[in-house]
Amino acid sequence: MEYKIHDRVQMKKPHPCGSNEWEILRVGMDFRIKCLGCQRVVMLPRKKFEKEVKKILSD
Repeated sequence: MEYKIHDRVQMKKPHPCGSNEWEILRVGMDFRIKCLGCQRVVMLPRKKFEKEVKKILSD
């Protein structure tokens, strides 16, 4: 699957704030994503990110 910066994705598990929508800020070996509920920024390795993504919401 092809991911781009500023794509919005839905993750399988919700963030502790209750939101499961994230915006991609960085793509590479690691992904930097921002929670759209509380604005928290998290970095995940590519393998874990791809495993946890449920679907792309918008481009």
